[in-house]
Amino acid sequence: MTDLSGTVDTLRFRVLVVEDEWPARNYLVELLEGSRLAEVVGAVASVGEARQALQPAPAGLEVDVVFVDIALEGDDETGLDLVRTSTRNPRRPMFVLATAFKDHAIEAFDLGVDDYLLKPFTEERVEQCLRRLAARRRLVVPQSQSPLRIVARRGRSLVFLEQNEVWAFEAADRLTSVHTPHGTFDLDLSLSAIEASFGRALTRVHRNWLVNAAHIKELERDGGETRIFVGVGIGPERRGVSVPVSRERAQAVREMLLASATGLRRI
Repeated sequence: MTDLSGTVDTLRFRVLVVEDEWPARNYLVELLEGSRLAEVVGAVASVGEARQALQPAPAGLEVDVVFVDIALEGDDETGLDLVRTSTRNPRRPMFVLATAFKDHAIEAFDLGVDDYLLKPFTEERVEQCLRRLAARRRLVVPQSQSPLRIVARRGRSLVFLEQNEVWAFEAADRLTSVHTPHGTFDLDLSLSAIEASFGRALTRVHRNWLVNAAHIKELERDGGETRIFVGVGIGPERRGVSVPVSRERAQAVREMLLASATGLRRI
């Protein structure tokens, strides 16, 4: 096995498997352990049991990645519900949907799922998934630290960006892009991972957009639609990106901008 970062130990993910069918659960555990890239620390059959396992230590387990099925027999909640309720936790583990259903992929990636594993599982696909997660983990700093710079891709080159250079992050077609004064570049991280790394430095204005509030130059309302301009300048030669604001976040975004500004009469 080719070591991606120096030693095998640094790559061993602590994995929780959530699967109600025991043959599929046991087989996935076998594939994960056989890869030598993962240690399965728990295998449960329901979302409720998964929530207990994911509680902070010492009540729960230390988990890096959760492999979860979507449909769990006899459970009122789905694997997507588990992912959805974990999005607000800055220390949440990575999530991989391990399922027979193809039609939930878009929703899953919108929620920040890190990979989508279709049944029947294979040794090659499981190892590919773990290697992909390992590559991402090498880009995400521990929660106790702040990332110094952001590494992005431009073709075959790596581009290194300062935090204050970023205008916005965008998720589209299962890809993540970073918009900057220097251009738009590709990232290997999901929006959820980026949000967890940078915390309050970024503002979620849409399920597909995170913006650097320090670079918001304009708030525009047109009927029921709200957009913000993030970039440099406010005149005809301004440079930046126009970002949609979801309806459920529009009022909160407006209040956030006004809270740190003066000059407008509030009614």
